[in-house]
Amino acid sequence: MFTAPEPAVRDRMLSARGHACARLGLVDTTGGEVWGYAGRTLSGAVQTPTGAAWLRLVSDPQGKSGGKLWEGPREAERSLPPAVPRPRLLGLCDWSAGGWDYRAEHYEFVTTPPVAKSPVLHRQADLPDTWWQDLHRSLAHIALIDTGRQAVREQYIRRRVPEFTGVTPGEISWTTAHGDLHWANLTGPALTLLDWEGWGTAPLGYDAATLYLHSLPVPDVAERIRKEFAHVLDTPAGRIGELTACTEILQAAPRVPFYADLTNGVRQHLRRLLADTRSGSTPSRA
Repeated sequence: MFTAPEPAVRDRMLSARGHACARLGLVDTTGGEVWGYAGRTLSGAVQTPTGAAWLRLVSDPQGKSGGKLWEGPREAERSLPPAVPRPRLLGLCDWSAGGWDYRAEHYEFVTTPPVAKSPVLHRQADLPDTWWQDLHRSLAHIALIDTGRQAVREQYIRRRVPEFTGVTPGEISWTTAHGDLHWANLTGPALTLLDWEGWGTAPLGYDAATLYLHSLPVPDVAERIRKEFAHVLDTPAGRIGELTACTEILQAAPRVPFYADLTNGVRQHLRRLLADTRSGSTPSRA
């Protein structure tokens, strides 16, 4: 999703990837590097004796690993029901070297590609009705999970939403969410939900709003999302989830290029959202 980091980070992570393959009995393959923000994660296909698999490598400065993002994938494997389509976590290993902590996660290989290579959608997504039905079912299953994990903290909402939107949220309706529902984390035309690093509790409507905002460059898809999730987004409780998703993108825009490109669309939508809130009408469509 992100460009390759500076050479020193890239070399360090590629070396750690080779070490992970040796420990997990995997065969590294060349190319196909999928980088996380600032090179914190490196993912890509590997080979096993029975075929292709996927390896995700995450690193943090030594002594600072652990916590929500570090443990998210393993806790998802333990907590999510089989009805939620996702790559199963087959194994992992941890180690430290050169002042860094590493975790390697070995997943089953998903043959269906992500809907987009970037989190933000820039071209039409031709998805069957069954895809949307599966997405509804998956989010409904996720919402039922009882967890102490937080995808979005209430303190963040109370502090940042007024700062970036001018709205002071009232009572928040909480649910369990994927937490990073964008187009690079959804496969199609068969649905699989990828990247379970940040799942946890979030305001009602947060997942749907996140996907909607990442669809703004393609109005037809954005409109489809608003129709599919109108029962959530067109409610006062869902409005808080939507304001939270807007806030996160606007806050991240100065450091994340694809969010910077999305900023104008988010601000335009936010103006419509606030106008509709004042008038008491349902949100204007994209």
